[in-house]
Amino acid sequence: MERVLVPDADAFHAFQQRCQDGDWQRDCSGLAVCLEPPPPGCTVHQLKCRIDIPEVAAGTVYDVLQDGEYRRQWDTNVIASHDIARVAANANVSYYAWRCPKPLKNRDVVTLRAWQVEDGCHTIISFSVKHPKYPPRKDLVRAVALLMGYLVHPTGPSSCRLTYLAQVDPKGSLPKWVVNKVSQYLVPQMLKRLHKACVQYPAWKQQHGLNVKPWLYPEQNELPELALSALALQHAASLDDIDESGLAEAKDESGEHGGEEN
Repeated sequence: MERVLVPDADAFHAFQQRCQDGDWQRDCSGLAVCLEPPPPGCTVHQLKCRIDIPEVAAGTVYDVLQDGEYRRQWDTNVIASHDIARVAANANVSYYAWRCPKPLKNRDVVTLRAWQVEDGCHTIISFSVKHPKYPPRKDLVRAVALLMGYLVHPTGPSSCRLTYLAQVDPKGSLPKWVVNKVSQYLVPQMLKRLHKACVQYPAWKQQHGLNVKPWLYPEQNELPELALSALALQHAASLDDIDESGLAEAKDESGEHGGEEN
C-alpha cells in the first residue's frame, strides 16, 4: 500500500499557488471560473472557482467550511457527511456522499482533510484515501479526489476572497454536458449558496455550540485517533468504471433541466 502523509508546509504552499494560477473567466456577478485541461499522464480536468465575499471575514468563511454540523444546513447536495477519525492535530479522515445531476448515479468519497491557518490565509486540502471500514458501496459510485480544497484569504477586516479547487475523477465515462454543467452552473451555484450561508452563520452558531471549533482548538476534537498506517492512497485504477456517456440530461416536472437538488 502506498503510504499516506499529512500535507506539510510545502504542500500547502503549492496548493495556494495552484489556486492563484490560471486563465480566469469572470462573469457578470463577479464570480470567476478556471477550467484547466488534464496535465500529462492524467485524464482529469482541474476546476477552480473564485468568489469575492465583501461582507464576511475570512475566519467566518473558514469556520463555515469546517463546521460539519452547519454544512447539513446549507449543502443541498449532501446525502451523508461525517468525520471518521483524527490522524493529526490538523487532519481528519472524512466521508462524503452527494447527489449528482439526474440520471447519473450518486457518488461518494473518503478523504484525508488537512487544514492550515497562517499569515491570515486559511487553507483546506483533501485527497482520497482507502479506509478499511469504508469500502465502496453498491448503491454509490466511489469517486477519487486527486486534489480538492479551499483557500480563503482576507481582502479587508470584514471581507475575503474564497477559491475552490477540485481535481476529482468521478469514475466512469460521463457525457460532455456533465462537465459543462459542473463548471458553468453547479459549482458556481454551490459557492453562491456558501456565500449566503456565511452571512447567516454567526447567528446560527450562537445557538449551536458557540465556542466549539475543533478545527481551531485541537483539544476539542473528540474523534477516535487513527494511525496513518491504517490508510492507503485511493487510486482510480483500483475502482470499477461505469459508462454513463450515453445518458441524456433529465428534465424535472416543470421542463427545466435537472440540477443539483434531485
